[in-house]
Formats: sequence, C-alpha cells, structure tokens
Amino acid sequence: MLRRRSSQLLAILTVLCVGILVCHAESAKPLTRHVREVTTTGVTPKVGHMEATKSMRLTLILPLRDREGLEGFIKELYNPASPSYRHFLTVEQFTEKYGPTREDYETVKDWARNNGFTLAGTSRNRLNLVVKGSVDSVEKALHITMNYYQHDSEPRTFFAPDREPTPDLPFQLWHVNGLDNYSTPHTMLKKRPEGGPSVGSNATTGSCPGESFCGSDMRAAYYEGTALTGAGQSLGLLEYLGTDLADLTTYFTNAGQTNNVPITLQSVDTQSTTCTYNSAGGFCDDTEQTIDMTQAIGMAPGLSSLVMYIGTGGKSGQTVDDAGIFNAMATANPLNNQLSSSWYWNPADPTTDDVYFLEFNAQGQNLFDAAGDDGKYGSSIWPADDQYLTAVGGTDLTTTGAGGDWASETAWSDGGGGISPNKIPIPSWQEATAAQCINPCSTVYRNVPDVSANANFTFYVCADQEKCSENLYGGTSFAAPMWAGYLALTNQQALENGDSVMGFINPTLYYIGLSSSYDTDFHDITSGSNGYNATVGYDLATGWGSPNQSGLINGLIAGETTPAYVISSGPTAVSVAQGASGTSTIYSTIVDGFDGTILLQASGAPSGVTVSFSPTTITGSGTSTATISVGSTVATGTYTITINGTSGSTIESTTVTLTVTTSTQGSFSLSLSKTSVTVAPGGKATDKVTATPSGGFDSTITLSSSGAPSGVTVKFSPSSISGGSGSATVGIVVSSSAKKGTYTITIIGTGGGESVSAKLTLTIS
Repeated sequence: MLRRRSSQLLAILTVLCVGILVCHAESAKPLTRHVREVTTTGVTPKVGHMEATKSMRLTLILPLRDREGLEGFIKELYNPASPSYRHFLTVEQFTEKYGPTREDYETVKDWARNNGFTLAGTSRNRLNLVVKGSVDSVEKALHITMNYYQHDSEPRTFFAPDREPTPDLPFQLWHVNGLDNYSTPHTMLKKRPEGGPSVGSNATTGSCPGESFCGSDMRAAYYEGTALTGAGQSLGLLEYLGTDLADLTTYFTNAGQTNNVPITLQSVDTQSTTCTYNSAGGFCDDTEQTIDMTQAIGMAPGLSSLVMYIGTGGKSGQTVDDAGIFNAMATANPLNNQLSSSWYWNPADPTTDDVYFLEFNAQGQNLFDAAGDDGKYGSSIWPADDQYLTAVGGTDLTTTGAGGDWASETAWSDGGGGISPNKIPIPSWQEATAAQCINPCSTVYRNVPDVSANANFTFYVCADQEKCSENLYGGTSFAAPMWAGYLALTNQQALENGDSVMGFINPTLYYIGLSSSYDTDFHDITSGSNGYNATVGYDLATGWGSPNQSGLINGLIAGETTPAYVISSGPTAVSVAQGASGTSTIYSTIVDGFDGTILLQASGAPSGVTVSFSPTTITGSGTSTATISVGSTVATGTYTITINGTSGSTIESTTVTLTVTTSTQGSFSLSLSKTSVTVAPGGKATDKVTATPSGGFDSTITLSSSGAPSGVTVKFSPSSISGGSGSATVGIVVSSSAKKGTYTITIIGTGGGESVSAKLTLTIS
C-alpha cells in the first residue's frame, strides 16, 4: 500500500512540474559567469537596491547544439586534406545543425512570457532571445537580487546581480546578457600627448593634408596593385556609438577622393545610429567610427557595401550589447566575410561571445580585433586575446612617398601584445610557433598579436564636425579595419579564381609563418619594441608582421595545400667559436594529418663544419637536435646552412645562420644534476644546470630552453650565469592539462658567441 501511494504521489508531482514548465529543483546556472568578483569581495561596496519598477532589457542566449561536434567540423573545415575544406555553412545550415532546436527556443519564449517578460527580439539562428521586464520580474525569474554598487575606477555607480542567475528551465542557458553595466567599452584609439615627448615620428610621405597618411596610402604600401578593390565583398564594423556621415564626406573631399562604397548604419538594439555634437545627451564623439570606415574603404575602395553594426554600451549607464552586435553579424543577409572591431571592454566571463565567434568560423567570416595601445599587456584586454579571431598589433610605417610603396617598418612602442591576460588556452595552430618564439611566448596560453599594421600618429582624421587633424591620432584602431579591407581584396581574388572565401585565416597565417614563403608573404618586422622586442619571425610586438603586397593574398588563397608538413628551426641564428659546437632544434609541424617519416639533411655548410641530427628522422610532428660542429681552422664569418626535411618527393627546408667566432675567447660546457625527471600533471620539479668554462671563457651565459611540450613551462633562476662559471635552478611546471608522455627538453646556454646545450628527459606521468 505504501509503495502504491508513493508512486501516486510521484505521478502527481510530475504532472505539477510539467504544468509549471519545470520544477524549481531543476533550476541551473547558465554555462557562463555573470557575477563580478569586485562585488563579492567588497572592492565595489553596495550602495542600494535597484528600483523594482525599473525596466530592463535582457538577451537570453541559448547554448549551441553539439558544440563538440561543431568544433570538430571547424577543424575539418580548415584542414586541406578534408573533403570539407573551406565548404562553409549558410546561416540556415548552421542553425539546423548546431543552433538551438526550435523546441528549446519556444520553451524559452514560453518561460519568458510566463515570468512577466515581453518579447523584444528574436534571431534566425535561435541563439538570442531579447526580452524586456521590470527589475522585480528579473529578480523573481532569475532568483537574484539586483543592486547598485560604487564603481572602483570610475566616478559612478553600476548595477549588477548579487549571485548567479538560476532560471527555472529544463536546460541550461548559455548566458543572460544585460545584467550589469560595470564595463563601458573604450576605443583602441590614442591621441598624441600635447606637449609631451613624441612617440615615433610624424608621417612625412602621406597623400593627405600635412603629408599625413590617407587610407589610400595604406593600400599602396600593403597592396601594390590596382586590380583588386574588394568588389563583391561586404565588410562589417562593430561600433558602440553611431556616426555622422558628413564627417566621412569631409574626409574624402579634403583628401581629393570620392567614396563609392554604400554605407549602412544598422542599430541592433536601442542605440541611435546618429552621433553628432547636438545629439541627445550632449556631445557624441564619432572619431573611432569615422576612422574605421576610412581605413576599411581606403584599403578596399570597391566594396559592395560597408555595414556598421551599432549597439548599446558606448555611454555611461548603458549595458554592453556585444551579444546583439555579434549575433547581428552572424545572421546578416548577405554575410560580411570580413569583420572588424576596434573597441575593448571587460566582460564578466571572457568566453561569453565564443558562440558567435564559432559561428563566424563555420560560416567563413573572419573578425579582426585591435590588439591595444598600451604596449606590453599588464591587464585585461578583450576580445583581442580570444582564440577565434585575428588580433592586430601596431607598427610605425615609412613609405617611399605620397601613395608610394612600403619602405620600412618597426614595432610601434604603444602597440598591444603579450600573453593572454584572460588565460585563454593556446590554440592548436599557435603551438609550434610558441615553442620556437624568441620572445617569452607562452606554450600554455594564447599569444597576441597575430599580425600588425601601421598605428603610429601619422593619419589624417576628420570627426565631430570639427576641423580635421593631421598626425594627431594613432592606435590599432587604424590597423584592424585595414586588415579587414585587405581580406576583402583576398576574398575577391579567391572568388574570381573559382575558389572559396578564406574564412578564419589564423590557421593559414601560422602555416605561412613557418613555411619557406614567409618572407614573400609578410613584411617581417625585426626592430622596435612595445615592451617586447620585435624579432625575426613571430614576436609579441608585431605577430607575423604586415602584409607584403599581393604575396600574402596569393599565400592565403593557396592555403595549406602542400606540403603536408613544415620544417622550422629555433634558434634560427647560432654563434659558435672555432673548435666548438652549438645546437638548434629542428621542428616538423603537421598541417593535414601527415604521419610519414621525414629525413633530415644539411646543405650549404662551409668546409670544416659538420651538422649532425639526433634523431636523424622525425615521424609526423616532432623535433630533432641539430648539432653544428665547427673545426678550429674554419674562417670566422657568417654562413647560411639549409636544413632539408625530405619525405617521398616532398622537400621542405629551413635555414640556420651560423656565425663563426675566434677561439681565443674560450668555451664552456653545460651539465645537469639530473638528466631526467618525472612530474605528474599539475605538479612541478627542479633541476640544476652548471656551466663550466674553459680556455679563459668569462662571458655571461643566457639560459633558455626549447622542446617543452604544450602545458609545460621551463624557468631559470637566475636567468643567466655571470662570468661563465656557476649554476642556476631549472624550474619545470606542468599544467593539469599537459598530456602524459616522455619528452626531450633542450637546455640552452648562449654567451660569448657560443651556444651550448644539455638534454633533459621529462616524463609526465
């Protein structure tokens, strides 16, 4: 009898739960964070409760269907060996395969209505549902309390929830956008300090007034031709304020040019598309918005359209509607295959917009984001360090004259770059580059920037219905839309060739960077600093560099077709004394699943110099140590040694620059107290490296390492050994995500013109 009554009670409870949509016990937090740490730690003290009748506009964001499957599809989408290579989805195809189901979307609609909300907007990919309701309705529906807090860095209060929302739904939402206004977006735009020291130099070869640079000068420097104009391509800009198109007209009139690109100003929410001095709320600054247009159009003057997506967030007190802007870009008709953002903000969770970025990747759209204008990263910069977009750094460009060719380029001192402040995991396409980076790149987290372009105070700017300025503004705000325009040229060429558009270009960019065509496709920027020095190859100041005219267009279109692997070296320059030896690590990077055997051989070494490899072959992706032995009679000087990796009929090469120095300076050796260590994931270990000089060697030895797998960092304390004799502690930190296995780490000592190494076997178990 008791068992029968229990069953009847369970049936009644089940009916009741269905009748109210779902039992409260099933409530669950969304998959992303909403609560700000500053509110929970007391950094921003609570000053009151939000008015119960105050209206709020929220965006309920549903999770992707089968995200794991989507990420696998995207991997195949950018794999040249896959039948899916560059076969991008339409919005409808994406929605039916990876968007939320119709049933789930209707369920959220019903839940919203039942909880006192009115529907204010839907989306055709079923990711976003915009609702409006009172604070009282928001608090009851999400089981939160909405409070006011005193901002910690701005003279204002902000509103935010006291806890994570828990809507009574049968599944987890991805995010609820609009629950706080803590962060206000800022532009990646910088004004030359008045009366302060000059940062870089003024332009002296531009076509615009005052010899400042027009957008057309950037086109001439980075693309030398005239055939490609971006015809047939649409470009999208993210903006948090509207604009006054009269400023755009003034710019082109004063530049002696004509704009033929149709401009669409599209508000994605309640934000006005107008931004003038007399607009509601007082003065409205459209400098950023006008700059974005002039640089995109300057690079691609034949675009079929330019769409400015305008959302709230650009004024104090507004919530940041990144969800509305990005989703509008992801569902536009027609799609913009090139997108640009020159704003940064601070979300409660830096993964919130990944659902839109993944859709961009699947639909053949590439988002360029300005990397920042405060040099080496020291605080949060977002979304520049997200792994699903292309981060654009800054340079100082010199041209041969007005409308002239590229002449030289250095790193801009204020250009943003560094290791992801938001600790975004390193993407697979960046791992091989990070392992060889001369700067202290991370092998665990995302490295920024990917590429760069001119950002110095060298531009002509018209804005705010005022007198135009010359050489006053700079910033990576200029560089990001330039790159979007450059991709429009590339996509135009690809379609005219009968190929597909490029889609997300980072996997191809990093393939090109490690390939023999690097110098043909990129301007490698090797001087200047943003706190990190610009070096040969990839660096944290300028990424891979700037576009080398049509070379990069051809390289992007060719993609990762052949070969199936890339051979590279690190360090790329080795200095060895007569009678001594040095080492360089040789890497094979697989780009399409290749797992064959690669035979390593050297050519070009002068008489008396021998190169040996350990091991002599690499299977698939791996490393080998090249030991370069210099005879005592080899003449001093600089030589280029070519390292060939051969598999079947494919030969890929890299070069190592060898500098032979006199033997009178002596030499040194390195030894380790332990030649092997075992560390568990999440653990750490230490070793000791000792330098022993000979022949009077007394130079400082700088310590570094190569070959550490992803998730493993190697640090030295101290980082150098003075006087050629002494020891240093080798610290090995293994992240919890590191893969188990046995690896060979090369400990390298460089000093006095020599490079000497010792081998350490690391077992992660």
